[in-house]
Amino acid sequence: MAFSGNYMCTSFKQELLEGAHNFKNSGGDVFKLAMYTNSASFNAATTAYTTSNEVSGSGYTAGGGTLVRVDPTTSGTTALTDFADLTFSNATVTARGALIYNTTTGSGSSTSDTVVVLDFGSDKTSTAGDFTIQFPAADASNAIIRIA
Repeated sequence: MAFSGNYMCTSFKQELLEGAHNFKNSGGDVFKLAMYTNSASFNAATTAYTTSNEVSGSGYTAGGGTLVRVDPTTSGTTALTDFADLTFSNATVTARGALIYNTTTGSGSSTSDTVVVLDFGSDKTSTAGDFTIQFPAADASNAIIRIA
């Protein structure tokens, strides 16, 4: 098994302190989600998007889908941000996990700086149907990106 959990990438944490990522809904950076087979090998040290072991099939384009940002906010002492759910329509793919990355030029060291590695827990398959990435509730305990 190549995926072994969900990770906020270490390089992303450093780039946050350097002001390299903008999650604001208006004028923010462009973030994408790419999906991968179980042969992909990602962990917290992952630093860049790659096409190696990326899924392929109808309804999915290499590089993945563009995410719709939700403005950052706070809840108690936790800062958080999220994305709208992402659907690959009429897709025939099998994915084990995904990578969220920033495609904005100058965001960090490249145009494919990683943010988060997502492990689906098992292979997920869609056959000529919608493959939807459903993000958790945007709150201090569940948001996909949160800093406590």
